[in-house]
Amino acid sequence: MDFNETKGLKKDSDFRKVYKHGKSIANRYLVMYILKNKSDSSRVGISISKKVGKAITRNRIRRLIKEVYRLDIDSKVKSGYDIVFIARMPSKDATFKDIEKSINTLAKKADILM
Repeated sequence: MDFNETKGLKKDSDFRKVYKHGKSIANRYLVMYILKNKSDSSRVGISISKKVGKAITRNRIRRLIKEVYRLDIDSKVKSGYDIVFIARMPSKDATFKDIEKSINTLAKKADILM
């Protein structure tokens, strides 16, 4: 399933619910919040603070996270989760491989892979 086809987390209330009731796992580049939802599909949201960098930097990080999720994780993740990725400061200098390793590590720690 394509990242853009999945119903992503869009509303602020959805993000807040995941932050409040979800479980968080972090590493150097990212923080991942996960919360079981009551549907049969998983939704993904990405949050990047302005502290991380200007728009160009934040969009680059967002594209990296989306692409890694689309290529690696989307097909392997158990259905029925709301997942929010929050970029941390060091992610502004991260490469595709760094983000890939980071997301895979977080997904394994969270035990959301099939």
